[in-house]
Amino acid sequence: METNDLTPAERRVWEAFPRGEGVDFRESPDEDAADGASWGPERTVRAGVLMALLLSGPSVAGQVAGLKIKGAKVTGKLDLKYAAIDVPMRMRGCWFERKPGLYGARLRALVLTDSSLPGLTASTVRVEVVLRMSCCRISGPVRLAGAQISGGLFLQDAVIGPVEGELAGEAPLQLNHATIGTDIIAFGLTVHGQTRVNGAVVGGQINLDGARLHAPGGTALHGENLTVGTDLRAERMEAQGLVNLSGSRIPGRLNLVRATLTSPGALALRATSCAIGEVWLPPCGQVQGVVNLRRSQFDLLHMLSCDWPDQLRIDGTVYRALGPHLPAEERLPVLEQGESGYLPFTYEQLAASYRTAGDEAAARTVQLAKLRRHRRTLPRPARVWGKLQDVTVGYGFRPLRALGWLLALLLTGAIAYGMDPPRPLKPGEAPDFNPVFYTIDLLVPIISFGQESAYAPSGWHQWLSYLLIVTGWILATTTAAGVSRSLQRQ
Repeated sequence: METNDLTPAERRVWEAFPRGEGVDFRESPDEDAADGASWGPERTVRAGVLMALLLSGPSVAGQVAGLKIKGAKVTGKLDLKYAAIDVPMRMRGCWFERKPGLYGARLRALVLTDSSLPGLTASTVRVEVVLRMSCCRISGPVRLAGAQISGGLFLQDAVIGPVEGELAGEAPLQLNHATIGTDIIAFGLTVHGQTRVNGAVVGGQINLDGARLHAPGGTALHGENLTVGTDLRAERMEAQGLVNLSGSRIPGRLNLVRATLTSPGALALRATSCAIGEVWLPPCGQVQGVVNLRRSQFDLLHMLSCDWPDQLRIDGTVYRALGPHLPAEERLPVLEQGESGYLPFTYEQLAASYRTAGDEAAARTVQLAKLRRHRRTLPRPARVWGKLQDVTVGYGFRPLRALGWLLALLLTGAIAYGMDPPRPLKPGEAPDFNPVFYTIDLLVPIISFGQESAYAPSGWHQWLSYLLIVTGWILATTTAAGVSRSLQRQ
């Protein structure tokens, strides 16, 4: 390009490029790039001039060339498809007439902070250092599918979308199958439409604190098979639509504390078949929709105790610890309301988490609740037998109940037979009658003090003896069943 064809604004950029010096066209540091359409020729730079600089611009020995401009109005299309750019591109607070084309390009660094763009086409782009689009206002789709960024991707406080016209069905932010070397910093990000990060690999963390993802009736965050090096932070995030993280791998923390998930009558959060270190769920009052965590594995599931009516699906979910530590009675309603009916594994998993925390009493409470829930699925005769086990010894988890029954029956028998002793079967040969040991002989099947076989009650005492014998067998059987369950658990 001939330099005599350049406008005064373009000449400033051309002369500053070889030395990597900055050119600031702004009238005020606080001006909004969204007003760039009204900027005059004194700050207008043609995209063709920038392309000529980036592809074959002049250089100065001993200086590092680079494009560094602020507040420029870029007209035409900045088309660098498949280009190899060895100098950094820093265009802050600029207004772009057409969306830049960087498909398949190889860049050193790209900074578009505070700029206004109609979109960005940069699928499969390779960036050696960093890509910054902080505080940008982008009205069209940002296509970064398959991008490889050795450093970080910065999108904090950016606004992307809505996608209009023929692109109305396209996701405004596309990062599917991208590879980010360090972090995605996107706190305060606003996206009007779907954000796609499915299959992406992020070496560090993803920060979506305070982000607003708006896709009512659709998928706000599509992150299937996402791989994150540390954490996915989404504290105070507002998501209208499904947050889908199925199959993701997050060794650190998935933090949804104080997030608001809104998807009435549909799935609000899907994190099935995931492997995550810690999952911190928001209070159920901030979730409108279903939370599906089926078949996932967590080291810690942090879930406040509140009413999750048909909202939480955790069958097949494995977690080592459950926080915060609460009484079992506050956790059981979630299991009772499962839409799939009685699922033994969910009870076993909850009991195991209490044992891990050293709370054996809570673990026994969960096991007892499991058997009571199972009883409702049995035929009537089995339900009657189960009820007997529950009332007498709490299915073996309340052994002191058996002792209480035994003491009550022993006292009843001792008083009854002490006031009216039964007749001896062989007078003169029978041992001296002892009402306490006679009652014990009737109650305890495996112990004999020689009293039962030596005396024969009559009348209502005989019926009392039958009751004591039957009750003793029931207590012995249910106690044995409880002991057996305890041994099996260990």
